[in-house]
Amino acid sequence: MTDAAEPVPAAAVAPDAAPLRRTLAAVFDAAADAWRLIVVGVPYLWLLLFFLAPFLIIVKISVALSEIAQPPYTALWQWTEDGALQLRLYFSNFAFLLEDPLYIVGYLNALKIAGISTVLCLVAAYPIAYAIARSGHTARNVLLLLVILPFWTSFLLRIYAWMGILNKQGLINNVLTFFGIIDQPIEMMYTDFAVYLGIVYSYLPFMVLPIYVNLEKMDVSLVEAAMDLGSRRWRVFLDVTLPLSVPGIVAGALLVFIPATGEYVIPALLGSPSSPMIGRVLFDEFYANRDWPVAAAVATVLLVLLVAPILMFQHYQMRQAEADR
Repeated sequence: MTDAAEPVPAAAVAPDAAPLRRTLAAVFDAAADAWRLIVVGVPYLWLLLFFLAPFLIIVKISVALSEIAQPPYTALWQWTEDGALQLRLYFSNFAFLLEDPLYIVGYLNALKIAGISTVLCLVAAYPIAYAIARSGHTARNVLLLLVILPFWTSFLLRIYAWMGILNKQGLINNVLTFFGIIDQPIEMMYTDFAVYLGIVYSYLPFMVLPIYVNLEKMDVSLVEAAMDLGSRRWRVFLDVTLPLSVPGIVAGALLVFIPATGEYVIPALLGSPSSPMIGRVLFDEFYANRDWPVAAAVATVLLVLLVAPILMFQHYQMRQAEADR
């Protein structure tokens, strides 16, 4: 009877698993890199298609000349008689913006109205955001719903509603006349007051939500500690709450100021023709005057003016991120 066979070592039977593990690890790493590239690349592709490409088209039109043709501007490239390809760039459109005071007034008026509207939005939005952040869970959801609720209605319809409220036979004048406060209707339509009111009403949620998010994630124990040390409420607000909410204020201010600068609908429906914002001037150049090169130059300068606050915000975010490390 033969002896039982000696057990064979496992290493001699099973193949070495190290190469397989290395191969799988390399596959997973490559898949992770590809997924990371997709996640990062999709936003850049979006910006390339819907921001950079249209901007380059506008810049191309801005350095052309207006002509009666389709499209109504000269081509960027032209073949000469000797068969050479000639690049034609005309910067007279940008010089024309400095010669005509209409455009300078339009830019300054837009910056002024957008800046004042941003400050008014901040004054109105901060107490609302603070109250929502300090309310209970159920009340907070209801209040946030009330802030977002206007977005469920058409923007144009809401502006038309304000036209009905502000005109001489509107709700405000009727109420004031009924109670004997005024004898004659107040002229509120087609004034800067109506434009400010329309912009503040329309863009208020864009200021409330960033400030609310910043206040909601703030550590309440810092406020409690300051009050335990004897600070009064207003001092705690100035020394603790307000500095910690600055990122939300900056984000909300940019979300209001940038679109308000180029606003067209509100000034066109509520504002005065004698005080045009640059958005209305831009619309008139495109559709009334059919001068696309000048209109493109107006849009290019407006975009350059708006890039400055965006770069400032990015610089502030980078400094804030470095300070938090």
